[in-house]
Amino acid sequence: MVSAVLASSHEVSKSPADAKPASAAAAPSAAAVAAVAAAPAAPRPAREPYDWRGLLGRVVPPLVGMALLVGIWGLATQSGGEFPTPRATFDAAVELFADPFYSNGPNDQGIGWNILFSLQRVGLGFGLAALVGIPLGFVIGRFATMNRMVSPIISLLKPVSPLAWLPIGLLVFKAANPAAIWTIFICSIWPMVINTAVGVQRVPEDYLNVARVLKLSEWRIATRILLPSVMPYMLTGVRLSVGTAWLVIVAAEMLTGGVGIGFWVWDEWNNLNVAHIIIAIFVIGIVGLLLEWALMAVARRFDYS
Repeated sequence: MVSAVLASSHEVSKSPADAKPASAAAAPSAAAVAAVAAAPAAPRPAREPYDWRGLLGRVVPPLVGMALLVGIWGLATQSGGEFPTPRATFDAAVELFADPFYSNGPNDQGIGWNILFSLQRVGLGFGLAALVGIPLGFVIGRFATMNRMVSPIISLLKPVSPLAWLPIGLLVFKAANPAAIWTIFICSIWPMVINTAVGVQRVPEDYLNVARVLKLSEWRIATRILLPSVMPYMLTGVRLSVGTAWLVIVAAEMLTGGVGIGFWVWDEWNNLNVAHIIIAIFVIGIVGLLLEWALMAVARRFDYS
């Protein structure tokens, strides 16, 4: 027994010396730290080279197309005549845009003021059409009775030329400016109504069934379910409408007179200044293109797909 007690006491006395602290056992040795420090860092992923070929594929074809257009124009006018050459048109454009915002009275203003006045009319007519057309499209697409009621009217009035509405505007408003805005309104409303209604009708029925189960109000259905789904269709209608509005305002201003890019083109024709007419054609196209690009950017911002 004495030997057993001595043995146990010997084990007890030896165990504290042999045991190491947990922190000391877990701590890395100096050699391990040095090995980690000496190890080479992981290589960074190689940066992908810039796609210059794709950039050239996007930039070069439009430039070649414009160069071909100017080249054909130059060849067609090199023998002289009433049609100006590209160089003469460029010189006239430099002189014209040197002071685009001059004002010598209501009938003699720079091209910058004429563009701004046209954009103002387009903005007013287009904005009123959006305020009326988009909610009407939601109602037509949501309720079958309203669809059957309004669809024949839209089918009857949509093919009518926008300029046919101009005399009605002159008769009602007795002034050229509101008549032009009315013409923009009536020609811009149809694409927004039709595209919005089609978008509402293509919303999956499962979404509406869930809304019925949850007993959502019509307002919450329209804002939480229909609006995100209909947004691409609605913005397509908006793009079509603003393109039509900018197209129509030029013709409307030619007929109504006053200030605007359409009136400016007609006034330059009366002055037989063909170079300015060509410049106006390019300006009208560039402004329309910028409007379309802006709306495409908005459409990408609200793309929920």
